[in-house]
Amino acid sequence: MGRFITLEGIDGAGKSTQAKLLAEALRAEGRDVVLTREPGGSVGAQEIRRLVLEGNPDRWSAETEILLFTAARRDHLERLVEPALRAGKVVVCDRFADSTRAYQGLSRGDLCDKVDALHKLMIGREPDLTLLIDMDPATAWGRAMGRRGSEERFEEFGLEFQERLRQGFLELAKRFSDRFRIVDGNRRSEAVAADALAHARGALA
Repeated sequence: MGRFITLEGIDGAGKSTQAKLLAEALRAEGRDVVLTREPGGSVGAQEIRRLVLEGNPDRWSAETEILLFTAARRDHLERLVEPALRAGKVVVCDRFADSTRAYQGLSRGDLCDKVDALHKLMIGREPDLTLLIDMDPATAWGRAMGRRGSEERFEEFGLEFQERLRQGFLELAKRFSDRFRIVDGNRRSEAVAADALAHARGALA
Protein backbone atom coordinates (compact mmCIF):
# COMPACT_ATOMS: atom_id res chain seq x y z
CA MET A 1 0.00 0.00 0.00
CA GLY A 2 1.24 3.46 -0.88
CA ARG A 3 1.09 6.67 1.12
CA PHE A 4 -1.45 9.47 0.88
CA ILE A 5 -0.20 13.04 1.48
CA THR A 6 -2.52 16.05 1.33
CA LEU A 7 -1.87 19.79 1.42
CA GLU A 8 -4.38 22.17 2.96
CA GLY A 9 -4.71 25.87 3.68
CA ILE A 10 -6.63 29.03 2.90
CA ASP A 11 -6.95 30.44 -0.60
CA GLY A 12 -3.69 31.93 -1.85
CA ALA A 13 -1.48 30.12 0.68
CA GLY A 14 0.54 28.42 -2.05
CA LYS A 15 -0.77 24.86 -1.71
CA SER A 16 -0.74 24.10 -5.42
CA THR A 17 2.84 25.31 -5.82
CA GLN A 18 3.98 23.34 -2.79
CA ALA A 19 2.16 20.19 -3.91
CA LYS A 20 3.96 20.37 -7.24
CA LEU A 21 7.35 21.01 -5.62
CA LEU A 22 6.83 18.15 -3.17
CA ALA A 23 5.89 15.72 -5.93
CA GLU A 24 8.95 16.73 -7.94
CA ALA A 25 11.26 16.34 -4.94
CA LEU A 26 9.90 12.89 -4.08
CA ARG A 27 10.22 11.77 -7.70
CA ALA A 28 13.83 12.94 -7.68
CA GLU A 29 14.39 10.57 -4.76
CA GLY A 30 13.13 7.68 -6.86
CA ARG A 31 9.55 7.44 -5.60
CA ASP A 32 6.56 6.75 -7.83
CA VAL A 33 4.35 9.79 -7.26
CA VAL A 34 0.87 10.75 -8.44
CA LEU A 35 0.09 14.48 -8.18
CA THR A 36 -3.60 15.36 -8.09
CA ARG A 37 -6.04 17.92 -6.70
CA GLU A 38 -9.54 18.40 -5.36
CA PRO A 39 -12.05 19.01 -6.56
CA GLY A 40 -10.76 17.27 -9.66
CA GLY A 41 -8.45 14.39 -10.42
CA SER A 42 -11.00 12.53 -12.54
CA VAL A 43 -13.27 13.49 -15.42
CA GLY A 44 -16.43 13.52 -13.32
CA ALA A 45 -14.81 15.37 -10.43
CA GLN A 46 -13.42 17.98 -12.81
CA GLU A 47 -16.92 18.67 -14.11
CA ILE A 48 -18.16 19.21 -10.55
CA ARG A 49 -15.17 21.50 -9.92
CA ARG A 50 -16.53 23.97 -12.44
CA LEU A 51 -19.91 23.94 -10.73
CA VAL A 52 -18.59 24.76 -7.25
CA LEU A 53 -15.64 27.07 -7.96
CA GLU A 54 -17.10 29.31 -10.64
CA GLY A 55 -19.98 31.76 -10.57
CA ASN A 56 -21.70 33.88 -7.94
CA PRO A 57 -20.68 33.30 -4.29
CA ASP A 58 -24.35 32.70 -3.44
CA ARG A 59 -24.79 30.12 -6.18
CA TRP A 60 -24.96 27.22 -3.70
CA SER A 61 -25.77 26.81 -0.03
CA ALA A 62 -23.13 25.25 2.21
CA GLU A 63 -25.27 22.12 2.49
CA THR A 64 -25.43 21.71 -1.30
CA GLU A 65 -21.68 22.27 -1.53
CA ILE A 66 -21.07 19.43 0.92
CA LEU A 67 -22.96 17.06 -1.36
CA LEU A 68 -21.20 18.28 -4.51
CA PHE A 69 -17.71 18.10 -3.01
CA THR A 70 -18.38 14.64 -1.58
CA ALA A 71 -19.62 13.40 -4.96
CA ALA A 72 -16.47 14.72 -6.62
CA ARG A 73 -14.29 13.18 -3.91
CA ARG A 74 -15.93 9.79 -4.23
CA ASP A 75 -15.31 9.68 -7.98
CA HIS A 76 -11.73 10.88 -7.49
CA LEU A 77 -11.14 8.24 -4.82
CA GLU A 78 -12.55 5.39 -6.92
CA ARG A 79 -10.84 6.26 -10.18
CA LEU A 80 -7.45 7.63 -9.14
CA VAL A 81 -6.51 7.72 -5.46
CA GLU A 82 -7.35 4.18 -4.36
CA PRO A 83 -5.89 2.46 -7.45
CA ALA A 84 -2.65 4.45 -7.06
CA LEU A 85 -2.37 3.58 -3.36
CA ARG A 86 -3.02 -0.11 -4.06
CA ALA A 87 -0.20 0.03 -6.62
CA GLY A 88 2.17 1.29 -3.90
CA LYS A 89 2.45 4.85 -5.17
CA VAL A 90 2.72 8.08 -3.20
CA VAL A 91 -0.34 10.24 -3.83
CA VAL A 92 0.18 13.99 -3.28
CA CYS A 93 -3.17 15.77 -3.31
CA ASP A 94 -3.89 19.51 -3.29
CA ARG A 95 -6.87 19.53 -0.85
CA PHE A 96 -8.99 16.63 0.40
CA ALA A 97 -11.72 16.11 3.02
CA ASP A 98 -10.24 18.63 5.47
CA SER A 99 -11.12 21.41 3.03
CA THR A 100 -14.78 20.41 3.20
CA ARG A 101 -14.55 20.28 6.99
CA ALA A 102 -13.03 23.77 7.08
CA TYR A 103 -14.96 25.53 4.30
CA GLN A 104 -18.44 24.10 4.78
CA GLY A 105 -18.28 22.52 8.22
CA LEU A 106 -16.57 25.27 10.22
CA SER A 107 -16.52 28.50 8.20
CA ARG A 108 -19.99 28.63 6.62
CA GLY A 109 -22.04 27.43 9.56
CA ASP A 110 -22.07 24.72 12.18
CA LEU A 111 -22.21 21.80 9.78
CA CYS A 112 -19.34 19.68 11.11
CA ASP A 113 -21.55 16.75 12.09
CA LYS A 114 -23.10 16.58 8.61
CA VAL A 115 -19.68 16.75 6.94
CA ASP A 116 -18.29 14.02 9.18
CA ALA A 117 -21.31 11.76 8.75
CA LEU A 118 -21.21 12.00 4.96
CA HIS A 119 -17.44 11.48 4.94
CA LYS A 120 -17.77 8.35 7.04
CA LEU A 121 -20.55 7.01 4.82
CA MET A 122 -19.09 7.76 1.38
CA ILE A 123 -15.32 8.33 1.71
CA GLY A 124 -13.97 6.59 4.79
CA ARG A 125 -10.32 7.44 4.17
CA GLU A 126 -8.02 9.90 5.90
CA PRO A 127 -4.58 10.95 4.61
CA ASP A 128 -1.43 9.47 6.11
CA LEU A 129 0.00 13.00 6.34
CA THR A 130 -1.62 16.42 6.00
CA LEU A 131 0.55 19.50 5.50
CA LEU A 132 -1.23 22.69 6.53
CA ILE A 133 0.38 25.65 4.75
CA ASP A 134 -0.48 28.33 7.30
CA MET A 135 -0.33 31.92 6.09
CA ASP A 136 -1.47 35.41 7.04
CA PRO A 137 -5.02 35.68 5.65
CA ALA A 138 -4.66 39.26 4.35
CA THR A 139 -1.52 38.40 2.39
CA ALA A 140 -2.96 35.16 1.02
CA TRP A 141 -6.30 36.74 0.12
CA GLY A 142 -4.58 39.57 -1.73
CA ARG A 143 -2.56 37.04 -3.69
CA ALA A 144 -5.64 34.95 -4.48
CA MET A 145 -7.69 37.92 -5.65
CA GLY A 146 -4.80 39.00 -7.87
CA ARG A 147 -4.97 35.81 -9.91
CA ARG A 148 -8.01 37.08 -11.86
CA GLY A 149 -9.04 33.61 -12.97
CA SER A 150 -12.47 32.02 -13.21
CA GLU A 151 -12.29 29.94 -10.02
CA GLU A 152 -12.37 32.63 -7.33
CA ARG A 153 -15.88 32.01 -6.01
CA PHE A 154 -14.74 31.36 -2.44
CA GLU A 155 -12.22 34.21 -2.45
CA GLU A 156 -15.12 36.55 -3.22
CA PHE A 157 -16.63 35.81 0.19
CA GLY A 158 -14.02 38.29 1.46
CA LEU A 159 -11.16 38.58 3.93
CA GLU A 160 -13.29 37.88 6.99
CA PHE A 161 -14.21 34.50 5.54
CA GLN A 162 -10.53 33.71 4.95
CA GLU A 163 -9.77 34.59 8.57
CA ARG A 164 -12.49 32.22 9.80
CA LEU A 165 -11.18 29.62 7.39
CA ARG A 166 -7.67 29.83 8.81
CA GLN A 167 -9.00 29.32 12.33
CA GLY A 168 -10.98 26.36 11.07
CA PHE A 169 -7.87 24.72 9.64
CA LEU A 170 -5.94 25.33 12.88
CA GLU A 171 -8.78 23.67 14.81
CA LEU A 172 -8.54 20.68 12.48
CA ALA A 173 -4.78 20.51 13.06
CA LYS A 174 -5.48 20.10 16.78
CA ARG A 175 -8.28 17.60 16.23
CA PHE A 176 -6.18 15.42 13.90
CA SER A 177 -2.79 16.12 15.45
CA ASP A 178 -1.54 12.62 14.64
CA ARG A 179 -1.42 13.38 10.90
CA PHE A 180 -1.37 17.19 10.64
CA ARG A 181 1.90 19.13 10.39
CA ILE A 182 1.77 22.93 10.26
CA VAL A 183 4.18 24.60 7.83
CA ASP A 184 4.76 28.36 8.02
CA GLY A 185 3.76 29.69 4.61
CA ASN A 186 4.87 33.27 5.36
CA ARG A 187 8.33 32.57 3.94
CA ARG A 188 10.11 32.08 0.66
CA SER A 189 8.76 29.19 -1.36
CA GLU A 190 12.05 27.30 -1.08
CA ALA A 191 11.93 27.33 2.72
CA VAL A 192 8.32 26.16 2.76
CA ALA A 193 9.16 23.37 0.32
CA ALA A 194 12.10 22.21 2.43
CA ASP A 195 9.90 21.86 5.51
CA ALA A 196 7.18 20.08 3.54
CA LEU A 197 9.72 17.59 2.16
CA ALA A 198 11.16 16.92 5.61
CA HIS A 199 7.71 16.09 6.98
CA ALA A 200 6.96 13.89 3.97
CA ARG A 201 10.20 11.98 4.40
CA GLY A 202 9.27 11.34 8.00
CA ALA A 203 5.89 9.93 7.02
CA LEU A 204 7.41 7.77 4.28
CA ALA A 205 10.24 6.39 6.40
